[in-house]
Amino acid sequence: MGASRERELAAERAVVGSLYERLDLARQRTREDLRRAQHDQTTGTPAAMTEQDAFVRLYTERLQALDAAETRLCFGRLDLADGQSRYIGRLGLADDDQRPLLTDWRAPAAEPFYQATNADPRGVVRRRHIVTAGREVTSLEDDVLDLSALAEGDAGVNAEDIQGGGVLMAALAARRTGRMHDIVATMQAEQDAIVRSPLAGILVVEGAPGCGKTVVALHRAAYLLYTYRDRLARGGVLIVGPNRIFLRYIGQVLPALGETAAVLATPGQLYPGLDATAWEPAEIAAIKGRHVMADVIHRAVRARQRVPDGPRQLDVGGTTITLTPEMVSAARDRARASRRPHNLARRTFALTLLDSLARQLADARNIDLDGHRDILIGDLRDARDVRREVNLAWMPVTPEQLVGDLYADPARLAQAAPSMRPDDRALLERPRGAAWTPADVPLLDEAAELLGVEDEAERQAQARADAERRAEQEYAESVLEMTGTRGVSAEQMMDRYAGPREVLSVADRAAEDREWVYGHVVVDEAQELSPMMWRVLARRCPSLSMTVVGDLDQTASAAGADDWAVALRDITKSRHRTEQRWRVERLTVNYRTPRPFMDLARRVLMACGREPATVESIRDGAPPVIVGMSALDDVIGIVSALAHSGEAGRVAVITAPSLVGDLQAHLSEALPTGMVGRGDDRLDSVVSVLTVAQAKGLE
Repeated sequence: MGASRERELAAERAVVGSLYERLDLARQRTREDLRRAQHDQTTGTPAAMTEQDAFVRLYTERLQALDAAETRLCFGRLDLADGQSRYIGRLGLADDDQRPLLTDWRAPAAEPFYQATNADPRGVVRRRHIVTAGREVTSLEDDVLDLSALAEGDAGVNAEDIQGGGVLMAALAARRTGRMHDIVATMQAEQDAIVRSPLAGILVVEGAPGCGKTVVALHRAAYLLYTYRDRLARGGVLIVGPNRIFLRYIGQVLPALGETAAVLATPGQLYPGLDATAWEPAEIAAIKGRHVMADVIHRAVRARQRVPDGPRQLDVGGTTITLTPEMVSAARDRARASRRPHNLARRTFALTLLDSLARQLADARNIDLDGHRDILIGDLRDARDVRREVNLAWMPVTPEQLVGDLYADPARLAQAAPSMRPDDRALLERPRGAAWTPADVPLLDEAAELLGVEDEAERQAQARADAERRAEQEYAESVLEMTGTRGVSAEQMMDRYAGPREVLSVADRAAEDREWVYGHVVVDEAQELSPMMWRVLARRCPSLSMTVVGDLDQTASAAGADDWAVALRDITKSRHRTEQRWRVERLTVNYRTPRPFMDLARRVLMACGREPATVESIRDGAPPVIVGMSALDDVIGIVSALAHSGEAGRVAVITAPSLVGDLQAHLSEALPTGMVGRGDDRLDSVVSVLTVAQAKGLE
């Protein structure tokens, strides 16, 4: 290394060292702010406690972001045509006079770091990539934005398409782990353009396996949370991935980027309190995923609002009155006109029906209705006959009960799905109590939307909480009076001696609330989603601000999509929007999958009658080897040889669900302890045994 390069390294080490000092100072100050917020004695009013909780969350999230910036705090520098220099890193740092020291990679001022080329330098003379190990600068790589200084790219990829080629190739050649890492230091121009695409509408990101669709979508989520924080921080972001193994694989990316306001879930986890993982045949899942199932659930709910086929004689404290179908029908019509969900509209139904019965009861007893209304209503509520008929006509029901009854009762299903083929209805039949599958989740969610949650218990719980609060306040006031204490209110005393309040993050609160509205939704492997699952996501994000990641050439589900326009049509039309609210961007450079593998995949797709889009791979490699095997021992021999080859990386065995257990057991016996992974964290081990479904998204 020449003397000038040594001087450059020394200068950058000094700058990066000073940035870490600033990071440490920011951490110290934030910890102090957090301690003050946690121990601040509020006035005890709800507004004061809410404000305190907000500050605790603010400082906690800020501290998490500062801690996440420890690794590769600064990774770049821009030397501009006006003579200024700008350092680029994981977050923004400023000195005490608010002069910028480090620019957040998501800020507009950092965009040229990813977008500048020799053809369009954007005012940049030189782009420097700073490589660090811990807090130490280990190497530098410069891009002089002058066409004559750039070498021609390899294999059809222009040099201007790949910035920081050495840094990028080093990252691609690095040993694989069981976790995805961020790409803030190596993100390429076409990836960055997608990351910075506007918030509004549905952005579909297409690309072959290895193009970086997933990591781009995650960086887009981090960018949106930074750029539109006022709009998104309250609702957060929902990340939907195909399975739990995949979610664990990507789970560190957003926290590493300093963002915690995200919920990660599989399709089977989108109904709070449920993790639906049971298996069912693809043809059954496809039936459940059809958009017509929304009408089936709607009719199933309406079928719970019954009108008797004739009059009913009711005994009310020895007085006989008559409940007629016309009275029930009128009450039902009024309840439906309220446009409230079934369980919430039941109150309107019951009150309307009781009012009609009260008039009849007053006449039967020859008393004035207005003067005795409360007594009459009370007698009706206490009468067993009345309670029975009200419940039979409009019974509260849970989503689980409604959907479970449809599956278990062929007559109910036939009533709710009259146009469904009998053979399809027969496939849906199963006993009550059977485990829920991912395809059941949209039906449960649809039912929950139409049923609502009966709020009587919630009102009673709130009344009890209010009564307890009043009792505590009265006790605190009596203690203050007896002790002669001055300068402290009863509310302050209650707050001081109460147990610590749990301050939940946006992600924690969102994950528990089915009616939570997210600011943005990211969907990976989106080509696999059924029309009914799209309805669930549209309810979670009514604004339809989504990043949809997928590859139609990889659709495996019978309920999945082969056309984005068809897949997204239902959720866009259901909101009475005629304009096209979605757009498509395609990644054209493959950073991970070697060219020989992509060539083979292309030939297979063409043999299946598909014409895949052109993708340029920047990595070469040995061609795939196809070996015929007739026994598990053959698999074990090959895997054992690969695992002991001394080469860095991971070995994946993808097989049928029926063989996973046997392969894991035999490989665990043949290989050293801990080498074969199990459970959701199996990717942390050298060897993983997966089904095709579990390998989704892990290419």
